[in-house]
Amino acid sequence: MEDTLRKSMAWLHTWAGVLLGSVLFAVFWMGTLSVFDREIDRWMMPATRLAPASAPISLDAVARTVLPAVPAGASQWRVDLPTQRTPVLRLTYKAGDDEPAPRQLDPQRLAFLPEQGTLGGSGFFFPFHYGLHLQWKEVGKWIVGVAGMAMLLLLVSGVIVHRKIFAQFFTFRPRKSLQRSSLDLHNLVGVLGLPFHFIITLSGMVIFMMIYFPQAYTGAYGEGKAAKAAFFADAYGKYSRPRANAPGALASLDAMADVARREWGGTQSESQPYFVRVWHPGDANSYVELRRSYAREVTMNVDQIFFDAASGQVLHRFQAAPVMSAQRFISGIHFIQFEHWTLRWLYFLAGLAGCVLIATGFLFWIEARRARHAAKGLAGVRVVEGLTVGSVTGIVIATLAFLAANRLLPDGQERAALEVWTFYLAWLASFVHGWWRGKAAWREQAWIVCLLAVACVLLNAVTTGDHVAWALADGKWAVAGVDLMLLVLALLAAWSAHRLARPVQARARMLRAEVRS
Repeated sequence: MEDTLRKSMAWLHTWAGVLLGSVLFAVFWMGTLSVFDREIDRWMMPATRLAPASAPISLDAVARTVLPAVPAGASQWRVDLPTQRTPVLRLTYKAGDDEPAPRQLDPQRLAFLPEQGTLGGSGFFFPFHYGLHLQWKEVGKWIVGVAGMAMLLLLVSGVIVHRKIFAQFFTFRPRKSLQRSSLDLHNLVGVLGLPFHFIITLSGMVIFMMIYFPQAYTGAYGEGKAAKAAFFADAYGKYSRPRANAPGALASLDAMADVARREWGGTQSESQPYFVRVWHPGDANSYVELRRSYAREVTMNVDQIFFDAASGQVLHRFQAAPVMSAQRFISGIHFIQFEHWTLRWLYFLAGLAGCVLIATGFLFWIEARRARHAAKGLAGVRVVEGLTVGSVTGIVIATLAFLAANRLLPDGQERAALEVWTFYLAWLASFVHGWWRGKAAWREQAWIVCLLAVACVLLNAVTTGDHVAWALADGKWAVAGVDLMLLVLALLAAWSAHRLARPVQARARMLRAEVRS
């Protein structure tokens, strides 16, 4: 502890940022991409670039189409209905330990689409955001949780450290030294995005309350599997009944959906089911689950109705209690699954601001110590700079390599794994390059980002024919939007590389002048 609160907070702010900034940048970057993960899916899966269904979809017709694809003895099958952002039907099922990748259907023709052979944005970027793809004992979620706590500490300590924080909000001097301008930008985006960054971090912690705060339910329900099952039944409406081990039939799913709509208040979009799931298919005790859509509300409701599959009679209704509704509202703030394009773009920009906040914090730390560490022969700046380069420009390069691999690799079951390997190998290479080249790596990796972003746009046009103009003309806004953002990224990277080259060119001119003299 230092002799004043402000100095203590400055120490905490500095070292929490240095030690966990890399994880935080990865989480914020992937979270920002996840705002448009469904749009990235359509860019990476050309077969899903479909127009929205023009007529209501019959669940009975869907069932007749998908049942032949569900293996005998499956414990359940589920179909997610099309939305504005995902204009395809998605079939998933579970047969024993087998839970294959989702299969997609054209909602107008009710025909299966070719296997896309990719995880897409929702299958790779989104899980990376909250779990880092480290599933063993949920260690990835714990690392993200620790980083989330660090982010809350950074936000609070940052307010305490900057005594003139609101005055600094109006101070940005881009023509000053990199140390000064990076601190100004750090303060600017920190103040501007403070409410968002605090709420988005806190809500992320609340979502995983079962992991981080198990006492939230064990205090009331006790320990053990039975207690946990009782909590899930009360909180999320879990319902089940055992198999009868006798053959059974499936009544009209459309009739069940009509009952659900009436229960939920009409035929508006918020009263529509967003998925149907059949448990114990083909068994006499089979039952059907319908979940209510939350496309038009912030709260990710868990409203559901269970029907007897053979008779269509209602078995169980569930609506969350007030406390759970509050938790689902907080979850909805974080997940932004509701349809509101203005808010979605604001989330995207605020997420990018969080990335800038973390990156400029790293830059200020490096520039403030570069000369001092060099004079003392310390390696701290070089180590942190390599870490920062790999964490910031490196993960952008890895993301672009992932997208480029998607367009370059042939269709097939191995493509998804190869895309992931491309991402991690490119990311690792950027760290090695950052430690090898030091300060020069910033400029060089900025040019790599520029070239890769342009390459992704060209590869999309060559492999699918959907270049930006044609995509806009055909109403493929998701595809055109991804391409346009890639071009914006290329321009920003080129501008950054040009700006970073100025000090190098100035030093070269000085050396030439000294040689001539």
